[in-house]
Amino acid sequence: MKDQIEKPGGKLGVLIPGIGGAVSTTFIAGVELVRKGLAEPIGSLTQVGTIRLGKRFEYRTPFIKDFVPLHSVDDLVFGGWDLYEANAYEAALYAKVLSREHLESIKGFLAGIKPMRAVFDRRFVRNLDGTYVKPGQNLRQHVDALKEDIVKFKEANGLQNCIMIWCGSTEVYLKSEDIHTAPEKFYEALEQNDSRIPPSMLYALAALESGIPFINGAPNLTVDTPAMLELANRNKVPIAGKDFKTGQTLMKTILAPGLKARMLGLEGWYSTNILGNRDGLVLDDKDSFKTKEESKLSVLEYILQPQLYPTLYKNYYHKVTINYYPPRGDNKEGWDCIDIFGWLGYPMQIKVDFQCRDSILAAPLILDLVLLTDLAQRVGMDGIQEWLSFYFKSPLHKEGLYPEHDLFIQLMKLKNTLRYLMGEEQITHFGLDYYMNNAGSA
Repeated sequence: MKDQIEKPGGKLGVLIPGIGGAVSTTFIAGVELVRKGLAEPIGSLTQVGTIRLGKRFEYRTPFIKDFVPLHSVDDLVFGGWDLYEANAYEAALYAKVLSREHLESIKGFLAGIKPMRAVFDRRFVRNLDGTYVKPGQNLRQHVDALKEDIVKFKEANGLQNCIMIWCGSTEVYLKSEDIHTAPEKFYEALEQNDSRIPPSMLYALAALESGIPFINGAPNLTVDTPAMLELANRNKVPIAGKDFKTGQTLMKTILAPGLKARMLGLEGWYSTNILGNRDGLVLDDKDSFKTKEESKLSVLEYILQPQLYPTLYKNYYHKVTINYYPPRGDNKEGWDCIDIFGWLGYPMQIKVDFQCRDSILAAPLILDLVLLTDLAQRVGMDGIQEWLSFYFKSPLHKEGLYPEHDLFIQLMKLKNTLRYLMGEEQITHFGLDYYMNNAGSA
């Protein structure tokens, strides 16, 4: 497909619901600091990662950004919506993630990024009370207003292409219902202002109807429904999600595959977090936490496959809690107490205390997802982008398949997809052929 890939041209718009949040402002400020040569894009696979091509003895390992026709960070233009009127500089100061020195060096750039009025319904995010919101309760009018915002943003910045990435709050827990099973049913519910349609779905619908790929960075239902999937396919746009894989869950997708690889058993895995930013405040509501909990709990089940290894994993106990603790701000701390057992059933323990920075971990994921989803759009890969599972806690997947959560398998899927697109052979790490050939020639 290498010769069929449309080359990136012009600027690429990045539309962000929740543009004034800690994650968004850290991402935007970070991109500008990188563009000015004031910082390095650490954590971004597309910017600092390499990809092996061919046999090991060929030593072909280009940077991914040099191997695949991606937009440059210089091409990105930012816009979005927020519940609060603060510009990106003011919002970044409030978030207290980046140093004053960093923010002052790009103050003019950040101050020029002002949010558009958001679509907001407090029934879905109870612990926030935004004031900078679009008036009225008519859902169809809200979608049309968002689409008008998109048109104006593209015109103002001379853009042909955009990506929308949800960096807004975690909404209350929702299950897919009858209205979510088909586009026609969803549209009928939309016209009736159905209370089961949250704001995130309105943003997603506005994106899909505008031919813009949508990435879900939260655990919300949003595009994880048959109706949204069919709309994505109809409009020939990619969708990806859900829930950025950053702190504690990142650790689980690193550690759990290791335990399973060595056939070590699991008795229990207790996880607790303290977090003090706006995300922590939102998750202090039990129904928003339920959405996050479902996302975090599913990881071990799919990695460990207790149905295949009942002796090792059938009855393990898994507990996840998140506690709002304002003094900690964006500096989340996650504790894991892991009870395992080995040879002859003898018990052992693993303790993990991950003192991480939530937005620092999320920002490079957003950059990669924007660039890679745009690549998918130019290639013509519409619908679910399972090859981007590497970045999510609850990867979207085709009906009838189980999601792949193992971080290392996810990375192999991602890189093999890039190899496929560029006409390179898949890397299987087989290796035995070297020794079989040697034996045959001896």
